[in-house]
Amino acid sequence: MSVAGVLGLFRANPQQPPGADGRMALVDHLRELRARLLRVVLVLIIGVVVALFFYNQLLAFVYDPYQVAASRLARGTRTIATINGVGGPLLLQLKLSGLAAVIGTSPYWLYQIWAFIVPGLHPHEKKWTRLFAAVAGPLFILGVIVGYYVLPKGLQVLISFTPANLTNLVEFGEYFSFMTRMLLVFGVAFEIPLFVVLLNLAGVVSGKALSNYRPWIIVGTFIFAAVATPSTDPFSMLMLAVPMTVLFLVSEVIARVVDRRRGRLAYDGLPDDETSSLDREPGSGDVRPSGLSEDED
Repeated sequence: MSVAGVLGLFRANPQQPPGADGRMALVDHLRELRARLLRVVLVLIIGVVVALFFYNQLLAFVYDPYQVAASRLARGTRTIATINGVGGPLLLQLKLSGLAAVIGTSPYWLYQIWAFIVPGLHPHEKKWTRLFAAVAGPLFILGVIVGYYVLPKGLQVLISFTPANLTNLVEFGEYFSFMTRMLLVFGVAFEIPLFVVLLNLAGVVSGKALSNYRPWIIVGTFIFAAVATPSTDPFSMLMLAVPMTVLFLVSEVIARVVDRRRGRLAYDGLPDDETSSLDREPGSGDVRPSGLSEDED
């Protein structure tokens, strides 16, 4: 395959332009999906290569929550971190670099996900793409930071169940998998309020509907936090549920402001003496659209 052919795989331009309703042919959708997946994979590979040069710093960063948790354990509780298998160290290095690449490039691949959805939106909805690109990445990274802060407490609770006369041998690969799930769950959870705001901006969800279902959404948030957090301690659950609840309340306020502004714009520029589209005849209880005669009614 020529260089031009390879570069063509990374282009998402449809062969048939989208219609007036924003619809695209299925082949063009698949071509665009392939192009965006290839872009994400290429960026992730570059991120992994860059992360390999900082492996020692990243390893210290990952190992620190375990050390903090071990230092907080009750006296007499013994725990040792080990790496099993001949290929364990190499596999750990690749996993660690991959996690760093996923987190570091999150603004890019989150944008690619949204950009794949955008062609199916109406023109007045596509303007929020820049908002998503500017907020999605920082929110994901903020969730990862919160998860990293909570991690030592969760490890402390889990390791503290070790009997006093036994030594807990923590397999480092298993610990790293636990940490990866913890960080990614927190990162993805922090994206949910952003999608709520975008759905409101697109006219799918209203602020009033969010207000009506607020108690159930909050209960669902705590249930999600309890199920999603790998650790079983209530501290980790609360550290995920409370920020998610606060972000949801903020998204509800934003949705109400958008709805109120949208309502004002709907009547903006109309003269005060302009008749409504519904005319009421004097002495009649029936409401008839203006311009409609009795014979046509």
